[in-house]
Amino acid sequence: MLCGTCVEPGRFELIERPLPLALPEGWAFVDITAVGICGTDYHIYAGKHPFLNYPRVIGHELSGRLVTPAGGLKAGTLVVINPYIACGKCRACLRSKPNCCANIAVLGVHCDGGLCQRIAVPAENLIAADGLDDIQAAMVEFLAIGAHAVARSGLAAGDRVLVTGAGPIGIGTALFARLAGAEVHLLDVSAQRLAIAGEKFGFQDSYDDPSRVLDGDRADGFDTVFDATGAAAAIEAGFPFLAHGSSYVLVSVVKDHIRFDDAEFHKRETRIVGSRNAVQSDFETVMTAMRAGKIPTDALCSVTLSLAELPERFPELARDRSGLIKAIVRV
Repeated sequence: MLCGTCVEPGRFELIERPLPLALPEGWAFVDITAVGICGTDYHIYAGKHPFLNYPRVIGHELSGRLVTPAGGLKAGTLVVINPYIACGKCRACLRSKPNCCANIAVLGVHCDGGLCQRIAVPAENLIAADGLDDIQAAMVEFLAIGAHAVARSGLAAGDRVLVTGAGPIGIGTALFARLAGAEVHLLDVSAQRLAIAGEKFGFQDSYDDPSRVLDGDRADGFDTVFDATGAAAAIEAGFPFLAHGSSYVLVSVVKDHIRFDDAEFHKRETRIVGSRNAVQSDFETVMTAMRAGKIPTDALCSVTLSLAELPERFPELARDRSGLIKAIVRV
């Protein structure tokens, strides 16, 4: 089978590997149908991922069909693959938090991913995608990141929310904050991204100038701020947007120290929340919303590609993502 592989930074190739035949106990084979290309994949291509060894078969936003029955599901069932393989033994796992397992292995990052014909995964990481098509199913994982962040935030209907960073994760977070009843505002340095968010998803309260965020009736800040920028400077700049009694949810992760004014932090009794990956209930939340037509999946999918096209198109996609929400590869 051909595997989409980052051989080294700046070098992506389709490399032939044997079709896997041996299965560990409790695992299942899935024939991959569609793969979403994530910001993580672009970072891998650029050589900016801190937890990765090359060469690496990328791909963790995955849909596929079961090769043989597993986990109570029939062969041929369309499934979403939860790409977070947890140890089941660490303190986080024992407290039902496998998304932040101390020994986590994420497909396509810590181990080879699913940009290939067939992959073996634990049966417990398979979720039936009834009522979805393979393209929709391949978008569940990245949307689950936002759904998890909203679940972690504890926001209430009517809360005023600011999402900083209007890329795919920020848009997903904004969609689920709105479904939870929040009044959602967006901040991004790209006017193009904000225009797309307004046109495709109806987010009209948006700002490309941070100095305008606290204007008028927003002067007292936001009940919840979600950061989806992946930039330390942007995270630090987000603290002044917090209202008294607010929460700051860090969806993006940066390999850096974050500094803030402790007096202002305590004065507001701010709650800082880290949000990592997603759990099965978040995947189910996303799929339920998709089935109900509450997530505009057609608007999220910017382009579909074949696996054969990817070596030529991947550098182009990595170079300019300004107008891109989600690229999906059909395998």
